[in-house]
Amino acid sequence: MGSVFDEKEFLACCGSTKFGKEMVAAAPFSTLQDAIRAARHIWFNKVDVNGWLEAFSAHPQIGQSPSKNHQSPTFAQWSKGEQSTALATATDSTLQELFEWNARYREKFGFVFLICASGRSTPEILAELKIRYQNRPIIEFEIAAQEQMKITELRLAKLFSEKADTAPTIKPLATTNIVRKAEDRVNIIGAHLTAATGDAGAKPAHIPKRTRPPITTHILDTSRGCPAGGIEVQLEMWKDNQTRPQFGKANIGGWKVLGSSATDKDGRSGQLMNMVEALTPGIYRISFNTGEYIPDGFFPYVSIVFEIRESQKWDHFHVPLLLSPFSFSTYRGS
Repeated sequence: MGSVFDEKEFLACCGSTKFGKEMVAAAPFSTLQDAIRAARHIWFNKVDVNGWLEAFSAHPQIGQSPSKNHQSPTFAQWSKGEQSTALATATDSTLQELFEWNARYREKFGFVFLICASGRSTPEILAELKIRYQNRPIIEFEIAAQEQMKITELRLAKLFSEKADTAPTIKPLATTNIVRKAEDRVNIIGAHLTAATGDAGAKPAHIPKRTRPPITTHILDTSRGCPAGGIEVQLEMWKDNQTRPQFGKANIGGWKVLGSSATDKDGRSGQLMNMVEALTPGIYRISFNTGEYIPDGFFPYVSIVFEIRESQKWDHFHVPLLLSPFSFSTYRGS
């Protein structure tokens, strides 16, 4: 028997009524990882456009406190905590600018600017808002939905953390196609949009300079229900244009280290590569020193290899790791 939560607790994670009801129907969950799998499937495949907008509207504007009359006091409390870094780094002038850009954004798109604000400063959030303001509505709607999913995952981790003493540790469900289906839905829409713009390799005219490196990561400790800090992360790129790394072969000497860092208290890594506008297309490998974090765990380290194509060189790639002593999973975020 896994952890049991009610609809109100799931609504604290995501303000969509449909999401809350579907999560209750899918419960109980043996592990946080199982809950996150189900949440992604429900959010991207079962919650409709109205449900997405309902979830967006539950959030206060960045830089403002949640309403005291919010339907979920826990939601309001978590929102305030997630914005703590932003508020701590804000000045009167940046708050005023944020207020003005929030108003512009809402007027253009019809919903509040949504970003996973945990650990982010006001200048960083403001820069991201200005970049995303240039997007077409259909693109921005998908980005906002993905940001909501990041927030939901962090809050599910908090929810499980509160019941950690009563939740048993058992083997998580086998890998399913849930995440892939959700990502396929987003990618299909993105592919149509890219095709409509003409040359896939050309720089879209609306994208200003980056405000963060193009490849980032964060780590969630699913056994404890919290971010995993202090884990060393290394990013590499395959340096031989004439060959490719092959399964089952040592591939010694083909990787070039781009950078390394350790995750902070929010589970986010520092800068892993130079701040470049266009990523070099090719094969990348991101590795996590999990053995140092969980000495008695099953994995001495974890490496994830992925390929970035010419048409994706302007994108941002977020490669999170969901980790426990005997399992891990990942997916491509934005």
